[in-house]
Amino acid sequence: MSGKPVYSDQEFIELWKTHESGSAMAKAVGMDLRNILRRKNNLEARYGISLPQKSNVINMVAKPNNSARKELGIENGVVIVFSDAHFWPGIHTTAFKGLLWAIKEFQPKAVIANGDVFDGASVSRFDRHGFDSTPSVVQELKACEIALGEIEDTAKKVRQNTSLIWTLGNHDARFENRLAANAPQFEFVKGFTLKDHFPTWTPCWSCWPTDDVVVKHRWKGGVHATHTNASASGKTMVTGHLHSLKVTPYADYNGNRFGVDTGTLAEPGGPQFMNYLEDSPTNWRSGFAVLTFYEGKLLWPELVHKWGENQIEFRGKVYDV
Repeated sequence: MSGKPVYSDQEFIELWKTHESGSAMAKAVGMDLRNILRRKNNLEARYGISLPQKSNVINMVAKPNNSARKELGIENGVVIVFSDAHFWPGIHTTAFKGLLWAIKEFQPKAVIANGDVFDGASVSRFDRHGFDSTPSVVQELKACEIALGEIEDTAKKVRQNTSLIWTLGNHDARFENRLAANAPQFEFVKGFTLKDHFPTWTPCWSCWPTDDVVVKHRWKGGVHATHTNASASGKTMVTGHLHSLKVTPYADYNGNRFGVDTGTLAEPGGPQFMNYLEDSPTNWRSGFAVLTFYEGKLLWPELVHKWGENQIEFRGKVYDV
């Protein structure tokens, strides 16, 4: 045995709260800094918490770590939720065009980018396939900037005070995880967190339009994730990650609630996925969700599907976008 201390999740969290610094904690407990930062990120994602970091740097630094939860308190109105855009240079998908159409049509009180806006192909944990090429980090950031900019402009034209929320996903985390693991000395330097590049969007781990509805990138996994999310959480839970685009109702003594999968804004057969999927079939669908609230309660969630090239289907009609 190595003789190194082994800490439970709760022990690690308490140690972090004591030191509030990766380097200070590494020195105090004799652990590797990279492992500490990696576990910290994993625990934040797993438990939906924020473990803040202290810094004595006051000029030209990034803001403190993302707030865990953003509450909207919506009584009446529409919230549009898309996820898994994996924005790629030079590609605007049919679902993306449909999203702009829906923003114009429904003038939402909030647009939520529910994770994996940034793909991070060049910093992926997957091995490179032969001599295939992937966009660089700066190329992907530019693609995200262009696409999110179009969403921002469209939302601003129809409603000045639309909230723009980014509930972070596992692909989004690639950006900071790679930097934290390989360049920890640059902690707090502005530009080393994803949110520094997209200041218009509010980052968080979960967004709560009401007390009974939770939007976060992922929780339970597997083909029955929407069912399990709704039954286990006691809330309507809107997730991405699995790209399946579906609504699963769940009822008990508390009434109806829903598990919603917001699909993918990308094309299921797009270049982001082609190589590591090895041309395998997927249970994926391109689209997003429209959530309508009335007197503080969520009406039955609705989905916008890609129908054909530059066509989306919604409420039994096909629209050109």
